[in-house]
Amino acid sequence: MKNIYSFITTLCLLAVFGCVSLIPSLAAAAPGNTGKKAILVVSFGTTYPETMKATIEAIENKMAAEFPDYEIRRAFTSRIIIKKLAERDGVKIDTEEEALAKLKAEGFSEVIVQPLHISAGEEFDMVKDVVRRLEAANAFDSIVLGRPILYYMGQAGKIDDYLAAAKALELQYPKRKNNEAIVLMGHGGVHPGNSSYAAMQQRLSDAGYKNVYVYTVEGYPSLTGVITKLKANKVKKVTLMPFMLVAGDHATNDMAGDEKDSAKNVLLAAGFKVNTYLHGMGENVNIQEIYVQHTKDAIAELSKPKTKKH
Repeated sequence: MKNIYSFITTLCLLAVFGCVSLIPSLAAAAPGNTGKKAILVVSFGTTYPETMKATIEAIENKMAAEFPDYEIRRAFTSRIIIKKLAERDGVKIDTEEEALAKLKAEGFSEVIVQPLHISAGEEFDMVKDVVRRLEAANAFDSIVLGRPILYYMGQAGKIDDYLAAAKALELQYPKRKNNEAIVLMGHGGVHPGNSSYAAMQQRLSDAGYKNVYVYTVEGYPSLTGVITKLKANKVKKVTLMPFMLVAGDHATNDMAGDEKDSAKNVLLAAGFKVNTYLHGMGENVNIQEIYVQHTKDAIAELSKPKTKKH
C-alpha cells in the first residue's frame, strides 16, 4: 500500500511540475489579445535637436492625436545617429529591433509600424525584414507595416503616392517667375529604391509642375543633370529644398553649406542666383497628413484577408 501511495504522489508531482514548465513556452508562442496597441514610428533619425522636434516629434504628436487608442513609440534605423546621440547627449533611442522587442516584452498585441522614410530603400528594407520575421513567428496577434512617402504609383487601383507628395510640397514653394526654379535634394544611394527619385521627377513633369527638379546626393538624378536642364530652360534663380524628412547634416552641409562642392556653391558657380530653404519635409503639415493616412491604411489592412504584403 505504501508503494502505491508513493507512486501516486510521484505522478502528482510530475504532473504539477510538468505543467509549470510548459507555461513559459506557451506564453512565448501565443501572446494572446491583451488589447494593448502601439504605433512604432520609425525614421532614419537625426542628430539635430531642433529639426527632430519640428519633424519627427511633430509627426509623433499628430499620430497621438489621431490615434488615441494607440501608444506611440519611436525608433531610428541609423545606428550611427543612435550612437552619436547616446555619446553626445546621453539620449537613448531604440533601433527598430529593440523597440519591437520591448513592445513584445510589455505584452502589446497589435503593432503598427509606420516608417517616416521617403522611399522604399535600404532603411525601409531593414524595417520590413524585422516586421516579416516577427509576423512569421507570431510574436504579436497582429503586426503590419505602413509604407513610406513614395510607394504606390496609381496602378492596379492603388493611390498615386507620388502625386500626393507633389501636391503636398506645393505648400512650401515660394511664388516664382518663369525664369525661377525649385530644386529638391534627395539622399539617393545604390539601392534599387533610388529609382523613386527619377520616378518622382517624371511624375512632377507629367503633372505639369514646371521648373521643379529632383536630384540626389548619392545617386541619380545628379545635380549636374539638373543644371543642364536649368540652363536649357533659361532659369536664372533657384530655390534649394531638402527632399528629406529632416533638415540635418545633408541639408545643412551638402545642400546649403559653405564648402566649394555644396549644391549652393556649385549652382552659384554655374551662374544662378540661389536661395536655400532649410526645413525638412516633416515640417510640412501636408506631408505629416500623408504619414497619418499611410498609418490609417496600415490599420485598415488588419481587417483584410491575408495577402502578400509589400
